[in-house]
Amino acid sequence: MLLDILLIIIGITLVLVGADRLTEGASALARRFGVPEIVIGLTIVACGTSAPELFVSLMSALNGTPDMAVGNVVGSNIMNAMLIVGCAAMVAPMTISHSTVKKDIPFSVAASLLLILLTIDSALGRIDGTVLIVGFAVFMAYTLWQAKGNKAEQPVESKRQNPWLSILYIVLGLAGLVFGSDFFVDSASNVAAQLGVSESVIGLTIVAGGTSLPELATSVVAARKGQSAIAIGNVIGSNVFNILLILGVTSVISPLQLEGITMLDMGVMMGSIAMVWLFSFTRYSVERWEGALLVVGYLAYLGWLLSNV
Repeated sequence: MLLDILLIIIGITLVLVGADRLTEGASALARRFGVPEIVIGLTIVACGTSAPELFVSLMSALNGTPDMAVGNVVGSNIMNAMLIVGCAAMVAPMTISHSTVKKDIPFSVAASLLLILLTIDSALGRIDGTVLIVGFAVFMAYTLWQAKGNKAEQPVESKRQNPWLSILYIVLGLAGLVFGSDFFVDSASNVAAQLGVSESVIGLTIVAGGTSLPELATSVVAARKGQSAIAIGNVIGSNVFNILLILGVTSVISPLQLEGITMLDMGVMMGSIAMVWLFSFTRYSVERWEGALLVVGYLAYLGWLLSNV
């Protein structure tokens, strides 16, 4: 138990340091090569911070624990939309671009709805997984196409960073995120299992919280540095990656049967991203009070889960 607690602390430290390096390197590359920061957030940063979810969900499915695999994604998406956006907005109000509100967030809402429709039969088969992967390919093609028309959203460059140094920061940041999250998830899961918590609750809370640490750290650090585009793009991109790519690949490799994950959990996931979308329409920003409301909503959901253990 003491060793697990020590590894949890080491994991959190690696995640925080990795998030700082990743954010700095990614934003520097965005400025140098003329790529809008929202696109960097939706692709490179989102992919890197979603790596822990991919690893955990795939291993959970292969090890015969499908509720943990799906709970990891559902719980991570709820945490992304409510706790992470909420905390980032409380650190610094987040400015949301017009295109993000009109195009990017709706894609995340659509991905959530698609997952709900595919899991009505409490299963995700290989055909369902293929549909999700095709949806991910459409999302990536759309994002790259959108980048061509977003030059106006480029921030003013204040200092140019050596591109090789930026790449090194990204690599080191991703390494810290992946290994730090791995330490955290393994150790936290061991502690939770010793306390007799069910597989679905572990997936929705402990594992989801651990694999969402990269998104939390990256978005809060980005918000603190005034890089709202990366902060919100990271959350939206991660949610889409989690559903379309991670559950798509996982269910194609190992079809999933859902038992402990309910439609209520799915509904909270859908409602959480819908709340972010709604708040974004108000002056195209998420204010501190709206962030606080999202955090309270997440804590209420977490309390409900724990009360039913």
